[in-house]
Amino acid sequence: MKRIFLLGYMGTGKTTLGRVLSDITGFTFVDLDCFIEQRYCSSVSQLFQLHGEAKFREIEQHILHEVADFEQTIISCGGGTPCFFDNMDFMNSKGETIFLDSSIKVLFDRLKVGKYKRPILKDMNDEELMTFIEKSLAARKPFYLKANQTFNAELLDNKEQITAAAIRLKEMLNI
Repeated sequence: MKRIFLLGYMGTGKTTLGRVLSDITGFTFVDLDCFIEQRYCSSVSQLFQLHGEAKFREIEQHILHEVADFEQTIISCGGGTPCFFDNMDFMNSKGETIFLDSSIKVLFDRLKVGKYKRPILKDMNDEELMTFIEKSLAARKPFYLKANQTFNAELLDNKEQITAAAIRLKEMLNI
């Protein structure tokens, strides 16, 4: 029985790396946000708008507890998941937690390109985006650092780098 929780800020590559790691290991891959969206037939941003962040975080915790019982699973958590309730301690008790770490510059470059897919970022200019990343990452990093291990997720710019990173992560996890 093995559960791997991938944690980190948005844009660190939790889903991208998790899917490839799943392919390499044969483990099931679960993207927590997608699981929530399928269960509630609504996007995460719609759930935020309809119910507010507090209710969304309750939903997220409930679903996290559900998927944490799955075996041989890689779980890509939302960027805020570790920061609420006892989620970080819970994940540490249920499996291996990996903090995917990337520099602010790398996160900025990734999120700038993909910000149209993220409602909270889509209307920000470059300066606002950089400030937002710096502030929110500073607030979240203490939670991320409670993970069992930290993995450098800087080089995920192409298929070869992603595959190489997944292989390194597999070796690090001994799976």
